[in-house]
Amino acid sequence: QVQLVESGGGLVQAGGSLRLSCAASGRTFSSYAMGWFRQTPGKEREFVAAISKTGGTTYYTKFVEGRFTISRDNAKNTVYLRMNSLKPEDTAVYYCAGGSSIATSNPVQYDYWGQGTQVTVSS
Repeated sequence: QVQLVESGGGLVQAGGSLRLSCAASGRTFSSYAMGWFRQTPGKEREFVAAISKTGGTTYYTKFVEGRFTISRDNAKNTVYLRMNSLKPEDTAVYYCAGGSSIATSNPVQYDYWGQGTQVTVSS
């Protein structure tokens, strides 16, 4: 069983930056793609970014492209989401997901989910 633990969320002013981390347990981290999703109350979970097993391919929603960067360190079993130029509409609970065979925006293809970390961007 793989466990994912997010960290790095918090309160930041608009225009600021945060880096989220997601640490995975187990020795199979490099065998699956990882993703980040976010959710606000009353809305569906929304895709943010995904990265392939080796990190060679990344994929973003248009709403964050150019501002957010997903990366991974397979030696540390960790995936990151660097968020720059944050906007109030980025406020959400951010979840990391793992276990997909490919970097995808489809949440159904991920087997493992973290508990989420709150990101709040004030105007």
